[in-house]
Amino acid sequence: MTVIEAEVVKAVRADVTPAFVRSVVTRAAKVPEVAARLPVDRGTVAIRITSDEEMAQLNRDYAGEDHATDVLSFAGSGGHVGDIAISWPATLRQSHEYGHDVETELALLSVHGLLHLLGWDHATAAERKEMNRLTRAALALSGLTPAPGRL
Repeated sequence: MTVIEAEVVKAVRADVTPAFVRSVVTRAAKVPEVAARLPVDRGTVAIRITSDEEMAQLNRDYAGEDHATDVLSFAGSGGHVGDIAISWPATLRQSHEYGHDVETELALLSVHGLLHLLGWDHATAAERKEMNRLTRAALALSGLTPAPGRL
């Protein structure tokens, strides 16, 4: 079974522990479809919890879009699956908007980013449905359930 190691950097003050994010990603790697796309034996992912301003800069620099987003994924190579940037302010806003706790929203965004790194997308309704199914399955392994209407 593939092991995934997550390095978590908090670039802003965020009321969540890196250990929580690491545990969510480690459990998400146990979803069979996710495990099948991970590097053999060991993979790594880096997760940066940051500001809307930095997210907007990353989006400008790498996607050519001049706005902040909640999560961005940057593919890696070899055993490094890639990097995920998550906006802490967006995490707070969206947890309030959808009516679940901030940990659930952060976990959801972490899993979402990981799925993108492993090749899933949500451009079509069928892709969206599959990503949502995998996200729910991954969150369930951490005992988390997003609010109705979030996925």
